[in-house]
Amino acid sequence: MNPPPIDLKQYIREIPDFPKPGILFYDISSLLKHPDGWQLATARMTSVVCQWNPTLIAGIESRGFLTAAPLATRLGCGMLMLRKPGKLPGKTISHSYNLEYGSDSLHIQHDAITPNQRIVVVDDLLATGGTLQAAVTLLKKAGADVVGCAVMVELMALNGRKALETEVVSLLQYDD
Repeated sequence: MNPPPIDLKQYIREIPDFPKPGILFYDISSLLKHPDGWQLATARMTSVVCQWNPTLIAGIESRGFLTAAPLATRLGCGMLMLRKPGKLPGKTISHSYNLEYGSDSLHIQHDAITPNQRIVVVDDLLATGGTLQAAVTLLKKAGADVVGCAVMVELMALNGRKALETEVVSLLQYDD
């Protein structure tokens, strides 16, 4: 007899009023510290991302790194870091974008990719889609073939996937 499937939502902690009042934050820290849940989450993400046959997994600072690294290892491909300003040595390529509560920019090292590499962008959460779309724009500007985006958590009510110019998959969806 097969055991019941594990509901990964049981490992996602909800923190009200973070990072500012009125925002409900979905925290993957509680998933990371549960070994069986984290192994299952990365295995499920790997099974979805492998369909795109990526040569690189691009993780968005900082929680995207936590998912991108095990995915790259499981898929046998490289990993690329998309970082905030001032975090990468050497020459960088950047893209600035607006957020629901300010503006920011993402950077990659100028030689991080070669033209037409198949890249999947990974982050912990998809809300309005601004950060993921900025990552896609930056990578395309650098010559990448962005074949998809993958996130652990998607906030469906914010319609973030509509802002994206590429296919997106999410392991967990929240409607509120």
